[in-house]
Amino acid sequence: MIHVQYFARYRETLGVDSERLAWEEGFARLDDLRRHLLARGGDWAVLGERNLMCARNQELCGLDEPLADGDEVAFFPTVTGG
Repeated sequence: MIHVQYFARYRETLGVDSERLAWEEGFARLDDLRRHLLARGGDWAVLGERNLMCARNQELCGLDEPLADGDEVAFFPTVTGG
C-alpha cells in the first residue's frame, strides 16, 4: 500500500486529505504515482502543476524519487510568504 496525503489547496480542490492505494509495480518513482493520479482527470489535473512539492516518508524529495510498497507520499503546493 501507498499512503498518499494532500495538503492545503490540493486537499481543498480534490476534496480528500488522504487515501491508500494498492501497490503497483508501475510505481517505480514518485512521478509514476503522480501520473496515475493525473489519469483520473478533472480536478486531479491540479497535481500537474509545475510548482508541485512532494515528500516521501516525511522528507522533501523530487518526482524522480524511487517508491517502495509501504511508503507515505505527500503532495503540497509551494508556500510563499511576505
